[in-house]
Amino acid sequence: MQRFDCVVLGAGAAGLMCAIEAGRRGRSVLVIDHAAKPAEKIRISGGGKCNFTHLKATPKNYISENPHFCISALKRFTPWDFLDRVIRRGIPYYEKSEGQLFCETSAMDIIKMLLDDLKAAGGQLRLSTSVGGVERTDDGFALQTSGGPITCEKLVVATGGLSIPKMGATGFAYDLARQFGHGIVETRPALVPFTLGPDWQEALSGLSGVSIEARVSAGKTVFSDGFLFTHRGLSGPSILQISSYWRPGQAVTIDLCPGERAEEWLLNRKRSRGRQSLVTALSDLLPRRLAERWIGIEGLQAESHVADLPNASLVKMAAAINRWSLTPMGTEGYRTAEVTAGGIDTSELSSQTLESRLCPGLHFIGECVDVTGWLGGYNFQWAWASGWAAGQAV
Repeated sequence: MQRFDCVVLGAGAAGLMCAIEAGRRGRSVLVIDHAAKPAEKIRISGGGKCNFTHLKATPKNYISENPHFCISALKRFTPWDFLDRVIRRGIPYYEKSEGQLFCETSAMDIIKMLLDDLKAAGGQLRLSTSVGGVERTDDGFALQTSGGPITCEKLVVATGGLSIPKMGATGFAYDLARQFGHGIVETRPALVPFTLGPDWQEALSGLSGVSIEARVSAGKTVFSDGFLFTHRGLSGPSILQISSYWRPGQAVTIDLCPGERAEEWLLNRKRSRGRQSLVTALSDLLPRRLAERWIGIEGLQAESHVADLPNASLVKMAAAINRWSLTPMGTEGYRTAEVTAGGIDTSELSSQTLESRLCPGLHFIGECVDVTGWLGGYNFQWAWASGWAAGQAV
């Protein structure tokens, strides 16, 4: 039977970071993953360029039942700490917008750095290896794996959440947490497109691919960013962001023309260029395809002169532009969700070490924990920070 100081389950961002740090402290470390390749979510992230961190990441950019839980790890391993590793490695990168950092060449640069660092730290990696069972022992844990039995003093679970099951995502972390008495904050797809009911799908047909800047709100939460119509519903960064806060049955309000008071604009256009057709006028505010469809939704004629329309019709049109309210039918689910919100209850974990308060020696890190970041590199930063924090303790 093989024995290690520490076994890490999951060869993703958090798991590899933890194993590297533990190995650098002289611990014997084994990383196990059931997938044939490591770090697949890193590989596909950012369109293959990996949005590996966000320079402005703070605790306010994370959702959790305990918003204070992430503070310790994020303060002790910052975006600048990870960027320093990228720079020392010589990986070319660029800042897309507002602190979002991407690889210039490929996400594989980050994966190669992590794997090389793991090897240099003396860590081992076993892929295509499943774990059939985990038991507590007097001196740690015993694992039954497809590669044979393994024992360890410390066990770290970094197997992620339920998002993107086609890449092998499972509920393994939650099942193991329950086995050792941990509660699970209800999980749900996050950073995910909305789907619309048949009526709205029909009303918006033909708009798939149209993108604009929009301001989207659900309750008191508001995001302003890109917005995209799809043939199933709504997507784009603003929608993905708000989806993490949205609950089924809740209405969302969308400003299709943020920064412009459509009512004032349309009434001014009526006074100044009243012989202009409504579609021509509205196309100065919205993409023409969207303007045409919105006019139809409001029951107006696209070629009507603005001057011939009652003020009440223009005011109603303006409200539909600045304050479009609808209730999504749902989301596209874990199939396309970038992350899983909810997860292992943080009240039963140490914020310093991510160690279980119920089962000493057992740690949970990364996406499986009830800490979910915004879109834009925040979730990778949580993976690096939580992995680093656990790596100092195992």
